[in-house]
Amino acid sequence: MKAEAEELLKIEHIKKSYEGNEILKDLSLTIHKGEVVVIIGPSGCGKSTTLRMIAGFEEITSGDLFIDGKRVNEVAPADRGISMVFQNYALYPHMTVEKNISYGLKNMKVPADEIKKKVDWAIDILGLEEYRYRKPKNLSGGQRQRVALGRAIVKDQKVFLMDEPLSNLDAKLRVSMRNEISKLHRNLGSTTIYVTHDQVEAMTMADRIVIMKDGVIQQVGKPMDLYEHPVNKFVAGFIGSPQMNFYDVKIDGRNLIFKDGNKIELPEAIAKRIAGYSEVIMGIRGEDIKFDTTNLDVYGSHQKAVIDNTEIMGNENNLYFDFGGSVTIARVSKYEVSQVGDEVEFTFMPHKMHFFDKETEQVIGAE
Repeated sequence: MKAEAEELLKIEHIKKSYEGNEILKDLSLTIHKGEVVVIIGPSGCGKSTTLRMIAGFEEITSGDLFIDGKRVNEVAPADRGISMVFQNYALYPHMTVEKNISYGLKNMKVPADEIKKKVDWAIDILGLEEYRYRKPKNLSGGQRQRVALGRAIVKDQKVFLMDEPLSNLDAKLRVSMRNEISKLHRNLGSTTIYVTHDQVEAMTMADRIVIMKDGVIQQVGKPMDLYEHPVNKFVAGFIGSPQMNFYDVKIDGRNLIFKDGNKIELPEAIAKRIAGYSEVIMGIRGEDIKFDTTNLDVYGSHQKAVIDNTEIMGNENNLYFDFGGSVTIARVSKYEVSQVGDEVEFTFMPHKMHFFDKETEQVIGAE
């Protein structure tokens, strides 16, 4: 997010209920001009409902929504200054690419010469020239997605809303379309609110990520802030692949005692963060479990385990083993090769440990 950016959209204490069931619980969020905000969370967390309320397709039960300083709760979707790109593209099957892109502008009574200029620009920027006169049935999924983007950008609206726009594409196409949308954003300087269940999309595209669970915002922040400084166990486990490893541990002075009896002695500065607790949840990411001799010498507290499974990912390897009463996944470089059945020695990087309260699952002693 750019420091000089102005506030564009503000959600204040919004709630949404269906038949007495509260779907969104007291949501508040500010979005600035020119930023990409990605809303992410498990199915049913309320992310698409939030987007639809911003668009005006869902009624707000209580609270206020402001766009450019104007309260828009009762403003019709067409008058909110918003363009929306849907998961299913919603193209008109009987219209060509050119006509699909121009249709909204015609409805807005934009002069014909201006329509042509805008459509030509969109077709050029999205690389659709050779498909200009094709109908959707003769386009690939990625081409259809670009047409849907073209229809949105020609309207020159204040906010673009995107509801899982890449979920129908195959993995390779998703990567290229992520890149296209990011380039488009840089070229246009547009304000985009993007909903997805895919954390890779969130991490690679967002200026800020909003993580939701059960209709509540859990944390808002820059991608690496959420990755490195999660406020609770849910965020810690949701962001990152493979998922963070978690252990129920008892504390005895500077020692962490795991369920299987293994112990790790913490440096004094780390131990201070959990002083006063007798039990906590300790979390650590796979890349912060080290097997090389340099790290073993630096951090001490050597542990041993037997490899149960390996995943060769090409650029890295995932090693699975039982430790501390949990299945542990370590992420190592492609040069660190272990076989199933190998006994390995490893150490946890203590300054990369995360501690969570067992009852509330909120972070303890965050730096």
